[in-house]
Amino acid sequence: MATLEIFSKRQKKLCGDVPDIYIYDTIPKPLKVQIVHIWRDTLGDDRDYRGHYTDVFDAYKFVVEALCREYGVFSLPTGIKQYGNRNYLEELINYLLNEDDPEKALDAIELSFQVIDKFSRRYEYLGRSQASELADNSIEELNQRFREHGVGFQYLEGEIIRIDSQLIHSEVVKPALGLLRAPEFVGAQAEFLKAHEHYRHGNNKESLSECLKAFESVMKIICTKRGWSHDPNATSKALLDVIFANGLIPKFWQQHFNSLRSSLETGIPPARNRLGGHGQGSDVIEIPPAIVAYVLHMTASAIVFLCEMAG
Repeated sequence: MATLEIFSKRQKKLCGDVPDIYIYDTIPKPLKVQIVHIWRDTLGDDRDYRGHYTDVFDAYKFVVEALCREYGVFSLPTGIKQYGNRNYLEELINYLLNEDDPEKALDAIELSFQVIDKFSRRYEYLGRSQASELADNSIEELNQRFREHGVGFQYLEGEIIRIDSQLIHSEVVKPALGLLRAPEFVGAQAEFLKAHEHYRHGNNKESLSECLKAFESVMKIICTKRGWSHDPNATSKALLDVIFANGLIPKFWQQHFNSLRSSLETGIPPARNRLGGHGQGSDVIEIPPAIVAYVLHMTASAIVFLCEMAG
């Protein structure tokens, strides 16, 4: 279901009472309730669950049992039983509504929307003729609700990722992931998504390391596709040298390209090499989240630029 511009929402916008800073440490209760509405519309509601729709039962059972296995428990907190049988729909709903840990709430949201994204698209699911369109609309509504509540996460390419700037996310990160969707870039995509996952969990050094891996993987793939000789174990600087030597960038952009090269070499590789990739001695090195966000966005920009130039 599409989001509506109801009167109270319009009034808040007119008064400037809308989130202008993303939050990450809480999932608001109204957002959780809206997500439950999406579940009921897409995966099935109480009547579908209690009916003879095994797909609906299996979908909710999969999410609940997967979470239980990962958390090392037999049932989710606040899980309830109905008529002596376990009700996976109610167990999942009550868990989301009562879970205060935002990361655990996001676990449930991510896993349930992976089921929506993959499982509910089949025509056999509740016999829907537009099942795939409904799944797309549900994912879009989830992301709109995140934005509406100023919660700094989005569901993209099968994962919940953290975002810091909606403009950068729309203009840089999403295009980068779109380009990495091609089969030959599957490894680079996994590394880039892993960088976002580490960033979301506050693993800043690991995030920087995955940024560099993704950046290097993209360059290696471009070199391979173009038949350019390169060392499979080459570092980012050596790979950049190969790309430069083979004229991927027009000569009349040389000055601009040298500036880009300088930005990449002093941004992505050293940020990882100096802060995330070597021993830190007796002092614990703290990497500010702002640096990690900057490197993430720089990596995305570099990936888009190189992929578009390579064709």
